[in-house]
Amino acid sequence: MTSLAAASGAPRFVGQSVHRKEDPRLVSGHGTYVDDVTLPNLLHVSFLRSDVARARITGLDVSAARQAKGVHAVFTAADLAPAIKGTLSATMFLESPMATLRALADGDVRFAGEAIAMVVADNRYLAEDACELIEVDYEVQTPVIDFERAAVDNSELVHPERGTNVMARGGVDHPELDAVFASAPHVFTETFRQYRQSQVPMEPHGIIVRWNQYDRQLHVWSSCQRVHEVRATLCRVLDVGEHNIHVTQRDVGGGFGQKGAMRTEQIAVAVGAFIMGRSLKWIEDRRENLVSGGHARSDRVTVTMALDDDAKILGVRLDHLEESGAYPVGGNIGGMIAMMFSGPYRMQRLGWSSASVFTNTCGRNAYRGPWNLETVAREQMMDLAARRLGIDPIEFRRRNLIHVADLPFKNAGGMTYVGVDPESCFDQALAMLDYEAFLAEQAEARARGRLLGVGVSLFIEPTALGVGTLIGTEAAHVKVTLNGQVTVALGTGGHGQSIATTMAQIAADELGVDFDDVSVIEGDTDISPVGGGTGGSRSGVIGGAAVHQSAGQVRDKVVAIAAHMLEAAPNDLEIAHGRVSVKGTPARGVTFGEIAKLAYVSTAKLPPATEAGLEALTRYSTPSITWANACHICTVEITDTSEIKLLRYIVSEDCGVMINPMVVEGQISGGVVQGIGAVIHEGFVYDDVGNPLTTTFLDYLIPTTTEIPVLEIGHMETPASGPGGYKGVGEGGAIGAVPAVRNAISNALAQAGAAGITSPVRPCDVRDLLDEV
Repeated sequence: MTSLAAASGAPRFVGQSVHRKEDPRLVSGHGTYVDDVTLPNLLHVSFLRSDVARARITGLDVSAARQAKGVHAVFTAADLAPAIKGTLSATMFLESPMATLRALADGDVRFAGEAIAMVVADNRYLAEDACELIEVDYEVQTPVIDFERAAVDNSELVHPERGTNVMARGGVDHPELDAVFASAPHVFTETFRQYRQSQVPMEPHGIIVRWNQYDRQLHVWSSCQRVHEVRATLCRVLDVGEHNIHVTQRDVGGGFGQKGAMRTEQIAVAVGAFIMGRSLKWIEDRRENLVSGGHARSDRVTVTMALDDDAKILGVRLDHLEESGAYPVGGNIGGMIAMMFSGPYRMQRLGWSSASVFTNTCGRNAYRGPWNLETVAREQMMDLAARRLGIDPIEFRRRNLIHVADLPFKNAGGMTYVGVDPESCFDQALAMLDYEAFLAEQAEARARGRLLGVGVSLFIEPTALGVGTLIGTEAAHVKVTLNGQVTVALGTGGHGQSIATTMAQIAADELGVDFDDVSVIEGDTDISPVGGGTGGSRSGVIGGAAVHQSAGQVRDKVVAIAAHMLEAAPNDLEIAHGRVSVKGTPARGVTFGEIAKLAYVSTAKLPPATEAGLEALTRYSTPSITWANACHICTVEITDTSEIKLLRYIVSEDCGVMINPMVVEGQISGGVVQGIGAVIHEGFVYDDVGNPLTTTFLDYLIPTTTEIPVLEIGHMETPASGPGGYKGVGEGGAIGAVPAVRNAISNALAQAGAAGITSPVRPCDVRDLLDEV
């Protein structure tokens, strides 16, 4: 139903860059993160971690630590085991082939950084001191570090009980591909790699757990992305009813996928609090986060592409391998890569094979932009093929690009696109750059000895996935209070996405109230309806749709009651600023507060057959994937000292109807910076025996403002089919940035006749490539 507020004019808040509700609290330093929560008699936790990658534990003596000053308990795996009633694997992965998690190492260690013992003391300092008193004897074993070798060599096993290092394997080949490759006039093969990264949230993991054994209430304060996931996990692990578990998520300093499921250390803290009947707190330090907080992006994919003489893509075959680490809680993405590899291009045939491989390293987590790898490989392959064919990469893309007239379009992976317009984003980004002018500038610079490069990447991204799962549905409880203000409770849990702002904009427009009169509650299992939290570019699409539904039901009831009070027909009424009035006679009206008093208090005066109250709880389940698309363009200069200097960065993004353009641009910008970091800064490194070498920000480099150019962002708005026309936008920046930057560097190197790049690069790598010319 069209809202009366919208029917009387354009929406007042959706589409506007209203200031974020979260900002006054956060920018003034008054946010409340887990570490800001204090409780009476709170005890603190520290973990002793393995300093070897693979070994049998032949001795573990915690007696001295138990006698140390201020220590209340020291837990080993044996101490925690009696209280653990169910599997530790994250809820959503119970049916997956991933390794079963362990709260603490039990009998052996399987990566450097794995927690072996947990110390509980009066404060963190005393707990850390006690950890140093624990004696561990190891029988060191040969670690499995090289995931490409581990895929074919089972002489050493990460998980001996499994009998193989391959966690999962899959693939589907097209029956005509062999014949296509044999007959095609052009066939190119290249291998592309991504290096291991950390998500590097501003706030590392943290948890506080209070167990009251008398009323059997477990209260958890968690830095997480999904409070209902935390509750479900602890319900299963401790065999405590969900109604006895209250999970609170306050401010969260970033997650990017790393906080989508509980860490084993967080589970250990909860089990320890349950055993002791005390309140325990653990805040991960930065070194712990880098070493054991979760990694991503360690992949290799070989692409073979067949083309005809007109540069049309006839077929593609992918050979994909991903590293899962020892205890992954995300990964096994081969099928997803295949279904999205064709992106915005026509590819007639596609075959693929994929394997996920265990190693004695930190486990793989989700990371912002799960559609990153196929875009990285595809867009680099597009440039490589164009270069080998002697065609401009822009022209090559145009020859294979799908058009709006082609929709609905079934891609080579079997996915059907609707509601996208990649060609318009492509055109807009090229116009923003003035591509022809750049080519002239590039040629002039080369004549003067300067190396400039331009890189392009296009992608189509599936957002709001999860049909038939918890993350494919979301609920919203919308309530008008007695004073006429509005409260919206959601199952989401923001960690920087401005959900409190954008959902308030939707509710305000749908109800016809002022933005400042809407408050949003999320991240509290006692208040928020069950939902999938944040992640997967889902909140605007699914959460926004749920707010639309619930607010619409409340609005209809408001209008019905107002019509009864004013003795007018509902169609003769209009809503503005929280007041319902008769069209053309604004003096005849009632406020939301007056209507609420009737609905909650003077219920006998309600219209016949009208239920008391002004609230609605509805659940929206996405019927299909919502598709977003974008084009990224980057220009770079390679200096005389082989520095990679970013000159311009342009994005044309189509995320449907923008709820808040400022928020959209913030989401794009954050993702782009992470993508830039993946190419020229970040990379988590192990030595040959599994020792982590990048354990501080002196070694693990992240981009700063000095390396990032001003981002130029253009917008296209192709409405999605769902309520509001919104698409996801949280992950696109991180998807498109990596291949755009890599292609720009390769293009600059080509000006000097040097080979392009297929992996992240540093200035020393650039110098080596130039020296080979």
